[in-house]
Amino acid sequence: MIQPMIEKSLWHPVADERTLGSSPMAVSVLEHPLVLWRDSSGSVHAWTDRCPHRGARLSMGQIAQDRLQCPYHGWQFDTRGQCRLIPASAELKPPAGYCASDHPVAVQHGLIWVQLQAQAEAEVPPFADESSGLRLLNCGPYDVASSAPRVVENFLDMAHFSFVHEGWLGALEHPEIEPYEVQETPRGLLATGCKAWQPRSNLHSTAAAQVEYTYEVTGPYSAFLSKLPEAGSTRLTDWREAIGLFVCPLTAESCRVWFRLAMADHESSDEALASFQHTIFCQDQPVLESQQPKRLPLDPRSELHTSADRLSSAYRRYLRRLNITFGVC
Repeated sequence: MIQPMIEKSLWHPVADERTLGSSPMAVSVLEHPLVLWRDSSGSVHAWTDRCPHRGARLSMGQIAQDRLQCPYHGWQFDTRGQCRLIPASAELKPPAGYCASDHPVAVQHGLIWVQLQAQAEAEVPPFADESSGLRLLNCGPYDVASSAPRVVENFLDMAHFSFVHEGWLGALEHPEIEPYEVQETPRGLLATGCKAWQPRSNLHSTAAAQVEYTYEVTGPYSAFLSKLPEAGSTRLTDWREAIGLFVCPLTAESCRVWFRLAMADHESSDEALASFQHTIFCQDQPVLESQQPKRLPLDPRSELHTSADRLSSAYRRYLRRLNITFGVC
C-alpha cells in the first residue's frame, strides 16, 4: 500500500520527450518547479528549478560540457547534481553539499516522467501492450483550467457522450447507459461491458454502431480505455484502438493532459489521427473548465449520483482509499 504523501511519490508526466532539446526546459508538477535537461549521452535529468546558491532558476541557464550552468553566477553542476565549478572562486573545490536537488526521472510512452519523492515500489502507469503492432501516437499537451481528477473522471464518463459529443461519440436519441461491471484491481479499477451507441466512433467509421468499451484506472491521475465497434461499421477491417490518458497536476485546480493512441491504422497521417482526438477533447474542455468546484469532491453527499455514474463513483472511492489530497476537496 502506498504511504502518505502519495502525490509526491507517484510518477508524473511533465513533458513530451521530443520537445526536450539541447537547452534546459522549465516544467512543473504539484506546484513544484522543475528543470529538465539532457546530457551528451541523451540521458534526461530532472532537478528542482532552483540554484542552491542564490535561488535563481536553473532553467534560465545553459548546458556546457555535460554540466548545467546557473544563469546568475555561472555555477556548474554535473549530471549527478554536484557542483563542479564556482567561477568567482575557481580555486575552491565545491564541497559535497554544494549540489542541486535531483529527482528520479524516466522516459516511457513518449513522455518524460518525474517523481518528486523517490519510492522504488511506484511504477510509471502502464498503457496498452506496446508490442502489439498497433500504431502509437501521442496527442497534446492540453493545458486545462480544472483539476487533474476532474479530467480523469470525465474520461471515465460515458453519460456525457450524447450531449457533449453529439453526432460523434453520442446521439441525443440514444442517451441510455446499460449496466456494466466495475471491479478493483491491484493498481486501480477495471470497468467491463460498457456500451455506447456512437454515430462516429473513430476516424474510419462508415456507420453508426454500438461500441464496447473497457476502462482501466491505472493511477490517481491516469487511465486508459479500449473500444471495439460492431463488425462492419468501420472501413478498416479488424479495427481496434486504445486511448491512454496521462495527466500532470500543475496546481490543485489546473493540469496538463496528454493522450496516447494505439490503433490498428497504419495508413492515416499522424495529423489525421491527432485531429480526431483533438476534436473530441476540445468538446470536453470548456465543460470541464465550467465545473464547480474545480477540485473533485470526494464526499459522496457533495454531488448527486446515478447508476450510470458507477465508474466515476468508484474512482472517487479509490482516491479516498489512497488518501489523495491534491486536486480534490
